[in-house]
Amino acid sequence: MNTNNQTGRNISLIVGAYFILKSVINLILGGGVSDIVIAVAEAVALYTGLMYLNYVVAALIVIIHLPANISHFTDNWIYLLEGVIDIIFAVIICINPNVKEHFTNKWSSNSGSK
Repeated sequence: MNTNNQTGRNISLIVGAYFILKSVINLILGGGVSDIVIAVAEAVALYTGLMYLNYVVAALIVIIHLPANISHFTDNWIYLLEGVIDIIFAVIICINPNVKEHFTNKWSSNSGSK
């Protein structure tokens, strides 16, 4: 899949790799396989650069990952740190100009004309 900004794609891949690594560590610590499936889906979405998927992934980060971090931070401060990192990455994939340019790929290469 082509990208309109290689730097934006690299940033997106770092964010995706973070979520996969975090899910693997959580699996080792007693989490579920579904976390890895979600993280891989997020990473694939970030790789594609399809329009608006960066906002979808950011919303998933807030809806799926953040509540778990907030609810567990009283048990261990590492959850609070994890939540802060999640928020930083969600903001980066929404406002970084390079990442925004990466997410300009059209959903269909077929323009409808023949």
